Amino acid sequence: MKRILVTGALGQIGSELLGQLREAYGTDNVIGTDIREAEGEHNNGPFEVVDVTNADRLHEVAKAHNVDTIMHLAALLSAKAEIYPKVAWDINMGGLVNALEVAHELELQFFTPSSIGAFGPTTPKDQTPQDTLQRPTTMYGVNKVAGELLADYYYHRFGVDTRGVRFPGLISYVTPPGGGTTDYAVEIYYEAIKNKAYRSYIGEGTKMDMMYMPDALNAIIQLMEADPAKLEHRNAFNISAISAAPEDFGKAIQKHIPEFTLDYEVDPIRQNIANSWPNSIDSSVATKEWGFQAEYDIDRMTEDMLEKVKEKYTK
Repeated sequence: MKRILVTGALGQIGSELLGQLREAYGTDNVIGTDIREAEGEHNNGPFEVVDVTNADRLHEVAKAHNVDTIMHLAALLSAKAEIYPKVAWDINMGGLVNALEVAHELELQFFTPSSIGAFGPTTPKDQTPQDTLQRPTTMYGVNKVAGELLADYYYHRFGVDTRGVRFPGLISYVTPPGGGTTDYAVEIYYEAIKNKAYRSYIGEGTKMDMMYMPDALNAIIQLMEADPAKLEHRNAFNISAISAAPEDFGKAIQKHIPEFTLDYEVDPIRQNIANSWPNSIDSSVATKEWGFQAEYDIDRMTEDMLEKVKEKYTK
């Protein structure tokens, strides 16, 4: 039976992954950690306050709970990282190397996500390959490329069982947007239910890869359970489900809310980040090596998102 420590457990991914892991492996076998105290449903199992930039504290908690796996999710996201680049480096890189050191010292399996932010304006824009040119122009992207290389280094140098994916924009009704460039694709559903209108900070025609959170959570668990002998790659598998621009979400919403309107007020910082990312990425290597397959397309996701967001407003 796995015993898993999750950093960043109150963030966008962690807040949902925590519950799914506890359901799969048992509540007492999944230890959530974050820089603040847990509340509500997140406090229904083991939880520790941990600042990932404090290496000694991270090691202490992992050892005390006798874990065999770290899922390292603590990070500052793309838009906020551009505003606070030094803070982003300290959290994203300092926290990662601390977590990798704990995995090395305690002989733990290790997962950390990368992102489509690891690509840059010189990366092929359409059906971006698994192995390709990566020259990002954002601090978040620099962190992610360095993190991919660092995780590979710990695998090759120390034999740490490191694994990871490159997430696209993640869409969820559970956690509020957290400073990512793709967060408009979450906000648009809330505004559709509340106001039947949305003003997008990302410009018309700007395609980016997206994925519904249930597919993302399943991908993490599937990769961590995969036969290591079949993994030619270790870290930063391309995975995606949807390549879409704001108007594509608008059209999908209008199938359910015909009066919904979409207009634009472009944020230059986030638009510049979006322009540096691919239009679509090729997930075929993840499918070949560990069977990745997304279940939600934009229409199925939209139907579920609108239903769940409406439920939140009517409670």
